[in-house]
Amino acid sequence: MAAAPDRTSEQGASTAKASVVAEWTLPPSATLGSSLRLKGIEREIRARLPWAVRTFAKADTGRIILRMLKTDTDAFRAASETISRTLEGIESLPVLPREAEDILTISARERHKWLKDGRLKSIGTRTVKMRGRSKAVTFHVFDPRHIEDILDRDLASAWREEDTREVTENRRRGAGKAAQTRAGKRQRKSVKNDAQTPNLEGWDTFEAEGLLR
Repeated sequence: MAAAPDRTSEQGASTAKASVVAEWTLPPSATLGSSLRLKGIEREIRARLPWAVRTFAKADTGRIILRMLKTDTDAFRAASETISRTLEGIESLPVLPREAEDILTISARERHKWLKDGRLKSIGTRTVKMRGRSKAVTFHVFDPRHIEDILDRDLASAWREEDTREVTENRRRGAGKAAQTRAGKRQRKSVKNDAQTPNLEGWDTFEAEGLLR
């Protein structure tokens, strides 16, 4: 059964300008506290509506609002039904990359790194044609429950600390390896210089007599 709007009301002073409004409450598990996620849900809803109706559906804090002229009753009713169907199971809508960054407060670099090493798990890819670009863009999407789990357990902070320790350890190892390399070069140079020094018999005595002064 399609979810019904929380409330429907009429607004406006005259019949010509009067509007009808319907609202749907979005649960926190749908938005995950992200304004970008909220806009993503708005885009998802608008994509299901006819072009002439799309701009009448808007996302506000924790809710979806549909406001249309009272004279468009049939279109309003049809749009309301579509929005109700779309919002069924909206908590399962895949999380987009920028939404994941906003929800978890992470950088794009961290998202790429954690996706590559398997800490951040993808549930597949999506390909879209971006406005102003000649080629389509393919990107990974994420399970909202996986993102919610990372958020609730503050795993992003733990992963960030792990990465910092790893960088520190790699730098330490790199510095040690560089020091060994420099020491090896000095030793080889010393051996080479010793090999090039002539071993002249009686040189110490010759030098002690001061004959070169």
